[in-house]
Amino acid sequence: MLTLRTISTFFLGLWLFTANIAAEAQQTVELQPDQVDMATLAVIFSGDETLHYSVSWSGGVKIGDISMRIRPNQTKNQQFVISAHVKDYGPLSLIYPVNDTFRCFVGGPMKLPYRYEVEQKEGYGRETTRLTLYDQQKLEVRYRKNKEPQQTFRLDGTVYNEFASFIITRALAFKGEGNIVVPTFADKKRHEVRVSATEREKRPTLFGERDTLKVQPKMRFKGLYEKSGDTILWLTDDRCRVPVEIHSKIVVGSLVAELVEYSNSACPELRPKPKR
Repeated sequence: MLTLRTISTFFLGLWLFTANIAAEAQQTVELQPDQVDMATLAVIFSGDETLHYSVSWSGGVKIGDISMRIRPNQTKNQQFVISAHVKDYGPLSLIYPVNDTFRCFVGGPMKLPYRYEVEQKEGYGRETTRLTLYDQQKLEVRYRKNKEPQQTFRLDGTVYNEFASFIITRALAFKGEGNIVVPTFADKKRHEVRVSATEREKRPTLFGERDTLKVQPKMRFKGLYEKSGDTILWLTDDRCRVPVEIHSKIVVGSLVAELVEYSNSACPELRPKPKR
């Protein structure tokens, strides 16, 4: 059965399960400031960006929605909250209702995470909470699920999580056929994830036909997404770099996330166009 846990994993675990892990690297690799387009990053974190995705199975049957928002942290200057709400749709909501909330707190010029909160309400009466704290100076991650004992993990470099990795990828300064390493903490360890842009192409989007940047990660280990090269992400090829569509093959069929609503006062040129 295709459950909404699949949707949550699709979006929030996207980078973990579809990335090319640089396992052979012997020296710690960090994401460098000159590998990020700081102008695009400023647009993304300009104050209040919202994105709404409709998620379907194999591009046909809708199974859920993902609403995402990036806004300033009201209690800490120059820091931001990336939040997402995942909810099922249609018959699935009767069989296995899902109502999940994710909050990732980031800060600094590279928008590194320092706190990650997860509240999952899945099935009937099942609730799970998770808290992850990232100390980027001490190179340490602390994790706790529900009331279980806290776990501590040592790192050999700074890290993003799967949520923050997805966002920072929008601002990567891709050059030619080279790839960029985005260090990501997942499955209790630090992965050096290689990301590359494969080509540019025109594509129908919420904003009409637009030039897009096609990003196709690869993986070297199995998870929900089973095969190398089976995830494709399209970003608008402009200063806003909005993810307009994501395709990921899973064990049975594929999942498609299509952007259906978007707002960011820093991107007034991106306005929805009526479908013909």
